[in-house]
Amino acid sequence: MSTDAHRSPRRRSLRERPAPRRSTRDRPAKAPLSEEAVIAAGLAILREEGMDALTMRRLARALDTGAASLYAYVANRDDLLRLLFDEVAGTIVLEPPDPARWRDQLRDLARGALDAMEAHPGIARVAFAEVPTGPNVMAVSENMLGILLAGGVDPQRAAWAIDALSLIITANAVETVIWQEREAAGEPDAYDHDTLIGAFASLPADRFPNLVEHASVLVSGDERDRFAFQIDTFIDGLVR
Repeated sequence: MSTDAHRSPRRRSLRERPAPRRSTRDRPAKAPLSEEAVIAAGLAILREEGMDALTMRRLARALDTGAASLYAYVANRDDLLRLLFDEVAGTIVLEPPDPARWRDQLRDLARGALDAMEAHPGIARVAFAEVPTGPNVMAVSENMLGILLAGGVDPQRAAWAIDALSLIITANAVETVIWQEREAAGEPDAYDHDTLIGAFASLPADRFPNLVEHASVLVSGDERDRFAFQIDTFIDGLVR
């Protein structure tokens, strides 16, 4: 009888052995979930992927958790967007109202609000048909009202001015997002300088004499120039 029957079972080689499971203790600790973590992850998705990409499922993946766990911190996507809008408002630089500089301060505040929204594509849409009431938004409104009052603007006109300025700022921010979305989709620039001049200049001069004659000035200036003009014109009309 062969002695093979009495041999102990052959040990597996290293290649045949299954890889040992990695202990959970060896894995990096996952950051604890919190409202601050939810907001930070949401803003990162906004900046990198835009508003349409920001869903509860996408946010949950970014936080390495399940979507259901997010509802301990936000009621729904709309609630999340309100929190994000307020967080963006918190990045706007405020200044103590100064009667000697109130016009410059109002311009700077408006520009700062626009820059903050444009840095987070799509967030401006949250402000349409809604009155944001988060603490950071209220701080911006308080600062804006204080600047207007320091400039001698009547309280009633100052109150309505906040609403009008907010609409100007928000509309500009939303328009920027539309341009960015079209550019990302490979669509031609509807505001291309040469194309617009050509469009105005090619109009029948007998029917559109002013548009043809002043084609160059109609398309002059960049986005910053035009926004500054809007704010300056509003201020001039407000105090006249």
